[in-house]
Amino acid sequence: MDFSSKLLENAVNEMSQLPGIGKRTALRMVLHLLKQPKEQTSYLADALKHFRDGIKLCTNCHNISDLEICEICTNSRRDPEVICVVEDIRDVMAIENTAQFKGLYHVLGGKISPIEGIGPHNLTIESLVNKVDQGNVKEIILALSSTMEGDTTNFYIYRKLQKYPVNLTAIARGISVGDEIEYADEVTLGRSIINRVPFEQGLKG
Repeated sequence: MDFSSKLLENAVNEMSQLPGIGKRTALRMVLHLLKQPKEQTSYLADALKHFRDGIKLCTNCHNISDLEICEICTNSRRDPEVICVVEDIRDVMAIENTAQFKGLYHVLGGKISPIEGIGPHNLTIESLVNKVDQGNVKEIILALSSTMEGDTTNFYIYRKLQKYPVNLTAIARGISVGDEIEYADEVTLGRSIINRVPFEQGLKG
């Protein structure tokens, strides 16, 4: 792709680093920004800079937050004895949209994937174990996607928590095998949360 401007080329190259954005799409986006008032581009640049500089991870659940402890964790109407384990913030948002879950979350920050070089030590699994070890958690809901990596991560967590007197459940398989949680429709995902089953039952099946 030939560019008449080095500035344009640099902008397109940076934009194309985003997931799902190829060079042609990046070019359309950059040219669109060029047509907008300068203030609009400045607002976008400022928002991204403030986001990157100010964003935090909740010290309790590891969800993305503006504060040290996120609004979900500080909500007195949530049940702290029930924790839903998810991969990342997109899954938190998907489950919250169902309005069917009233407990807290634990964000792992990914799934175990040896091919991608992601092991248990790269995730927040030990932090989850520490929560359970404190004795205040009654149920852990495993809500990872039903992929090979998700199932591997679920089983690893199951083995780590097996010795504790905590009820370990998994969302019902209303979600098709291989599907990612974030793409499930709200009704199906909501039913999967409500109709969760003991994790060991899935192992026997």
